[in-house]
Amino acid sequence: MSAQAPAVPATSRRRLPPSVTRNLGLVIAFLVICLIGYLTAGARFASIDNTMTILRLAAIIGVVSIGQCFVITSGGIDLSVGSMLGLATVWATTGATQYYADSTTWLLMVFVALAVGVVGGILNGVMVAYGKIVPFMATLALLVAAKGLAEWIANRQTQIIKVRGFEQFFSNDPLGIPVLVWIFALVAAGGWVLYNRTTFGRRTIAIGGNVEATRLAGIKTDRHIVMLYALSGLTVGIAAVMMMGRTMAGTSTHGSLYEMDAIAAVVVGGTLLRGGRGTIFGTVIGVLIFTTLTNIFTQNNLPLSVQQIAKGAIIIAAVLLQQYIASRKTA
Repeated sequence: MSAQAPAVPATSRRRLPPSVTRNLGLVIAFLVICLIGYLTAGARFASIDNTMTILRLAAIIGVVSIGQCFVITSGGIDLSVGSMLGLATVWATTGATQYYADSTTWLLMVFVALAVGVVGGILNGVMVAYGKIVPFMATLALLVAAKGLAEWIANRQTQIIKVRGFEQFFSNDPLGIPVLVWIFALVAAGGWVLYNRTTFGRRTIAIGGNVEATRLAGIKTDRHIVMLYALSGLTVGIAAVMMMGRTMAGTSTHGSLYEMDAIAAVVVGGTLLRGGRGTIFGTVIGVLIFTTLTNIFTQNNLPLSVQQIAKGAIIIAAVLLQQYIASRKTA
């Protein structure tokens, strides 16, 4: 008579990884929001045109949020992204820049916008890593400075883009999908690979978890932090080009309050504000959640104040959930 196999305890059964569970919860929440949109707005919400509108609106803030996700995962924060986006659009649309772009190639405008974003990111990184300034204060200082510089350069005027090649490129819809959405998809895919499949991503998580232990392990944390803020600046530059492509203009008001929207999307997506854990996929879903909610409110003619209250409630719920999960792990 053979002995019976011992019973497998319930706690030893295979469970989904925590990251998969969190992302699954986000996807379910997003689908519920879409269902609410369909029930309240009907075919108007479910139309292809409206879907493209949502994706187009999500694209620019989504690209900014990808860079913000890396910075927050490392334990930092970048409050300058909105003002730097406005400055990049202004600098890339000055009369001189457009003149040389028109006589050479419209890609010059793209290069200028990217350069402004990266330089701003490097300044943030140097102040945080080598100046030992708290990220909140360092990036807040650049927020104010970039805003003032953009207003000074543009003389508080909107600069219209007159470069034909630039306009033609962003007027295309390959496969019926706007160029902005394609760019967002490429940046999100690149960000996911960088975060999940490279040593750069692993070092970013390690720095967010314990920067001193990471430094003692032989990783040049200061240099990595500068690179993280430069990456955030690069995404700001890309978003600036996208904003120029959508509005065909450069102005200091572009990107207003984008820092708040990006941080909200990153936190709702599951990235810890204290660092050490982040998710690019969750960030993308977080962006789509807020953009879809805004679209639903617009479809139902609800006032802006209601939208802001709902967004605030979602952010508070996400932070409280993070704190609850953290307290259970330490208990």
